[in-house]
Amino acid sequence: MTNDRPFVTINVAITADGKTDTIARRGATISSPHDWARVDRLRAESDAVLVGGRTLLGDDPRLTVKSAELRAERRTRGLEENPIKVGIVSNADLRLDSRFLTAGPAQVMIFTTQRTSPAQIICLRERGAQVFVIGERRVDLVRAFHHLREHGAKRLLVEGGGTLNAELLRLGLVDELYLYTAPLIFGGADAPTFADGVGLQREEAVHLQLNSVETLRDGGLLLHYVIPRASVDPKLL
Repeated sequence: MTNDRPFVTINVAITADGKTDTIARRGATISSPHDWARVDRLRAESDAVLVGGRTLLGDDPRLTVKSAELRAERRTRGLEENPIKVGIVSNADLRLDSRFLTAGPAQVMIFTTQRTSPAQIICLRERGAQVFVIGERRVDLVRAFHHLREHGAKRLLVEGGGTLNAELLRLGLVDELYLYTAPLIFGGADAPTFADGVGLQREEAVHLQLNSVETLRDGGLLLHYVIPRASVDPKLL
């Protein structure tokens, strides 16, 4: 963790062929109940949980801690029972009754751009969300992470999607990566992967260091990678 951004963990579930959904893009189930419990623990240990625009608008996630026991543990540590919910979205055209805004209790922070109408920003703020406009067409992720650190988020969990993951990795804003790999094959050239975006040339590749491999009872594999700082292009920091 640096002084100007949180310690960032990406967690993602993929199939054996690297897909995060089918070509239908309707949120096909990949994780198992055993893995969901692990992710719930990760959320409970985080100060904030973040998703990108496609996930936010398409899936409308709650991003709350499901386990009553884990929520109670957070309260005994003097924390709110859920971490801060964070959305990164160029046009924050989400419903005011969305689960992202209403499930809780939890603080809600939205980082958006000038593409979001002033009227919508007012509505979101009246709904209790903190809204930050930092960019004309795309959210400035470095500034967004700086804001999160200033608001007390020392540990940030990123839960998708692929475009956001790829950009965070490219910019050197990720410290570790958990990949749950399910014993499934989805196929499909247009099915999403956990790091989409425009892609990187070979010389720009992000290097990972394998920390651990765990075989789960459901037949899946849990891979834990750390990202050495030396592998990040300093021009991107």
